[in-house]
Amino acid sequence: MWCIPKVTPEFINAMEHVLDLYAKPYDPKEPVVCFDEKSKQLLKDARAAQGAKEGRVRRRDYEYIRNGTRNLFLAVEPKGGWRNVTVTKTRKRKDFAQEIWHIARLPRYAKASTIHIVLDNLNTHSEKSLFEAFPKKKAEAICKRVKFHHTPKHASWLNMAEIELSIVERQCTKGRIPDEESLVKRTNRWQEDRNNAHALINWKFTKEDARKVFKYSPLTNLS
Repeated sequence: MWCIPKVTPEFINAMEHVLDLYAKPYDPKEPVVCFDEKSKQLLKDARAAQGAKEGRVRRRDYEYIRNGTRNLFLAVEPKGGWRNVTVTKTRKRKDFAQEIWHIARLPRYAKASTIHIVLDNLNTHSEKSLFEAFPKKKAEAICKRVKFHHTPKHASWLNMAEIELSIVERQCTKGRIPDEESLVKRTNRWQEDRNNAHALINWKFTKEDARKVFKYSPLTNLS
């Protein structure tokens, strides 16, 4: 919350809309999925590491070779205890669109009437990306199943996917990862473990908390 713009009606409406969505009880027919993305630098060892031996720890040279970057798309269902990580070479509109299509087609959501997706205001995070990537009929079909809910500008902290991405970094992607194959193996194993544990996110920041923090009431004139 360190970078908060002027608290305008637009900001409050968008914030309270997201908080109302988070406050709803879990409904598999209308799941709430938080979505975000993050870049990962791939680093190879310049020299082969020496394995640990009795009386000696594993040795690794400080030098490394940059081996490009990869993007991590992360979707997490906070109250459903489910998440998915997809590794891509780029994070363009077509990559975003493909990931949304992938989410919409998951067996998990076969019976869902609407998949509510919370995301930030990155320029690729819109229905426009779907219509640029797919034929009109396919894009329209996806839009019938998916509804985007954007956090206010400069308020990506309202997106619970940021919490999950920080857990990914601590538990899975921290340190050197040499190539895409290794990154995919790590993230697949991590998400499988988290999903098997049915790990939830317990969001506690409510609309009432927001009104105290930002010092406004429903009747406040913010124009």
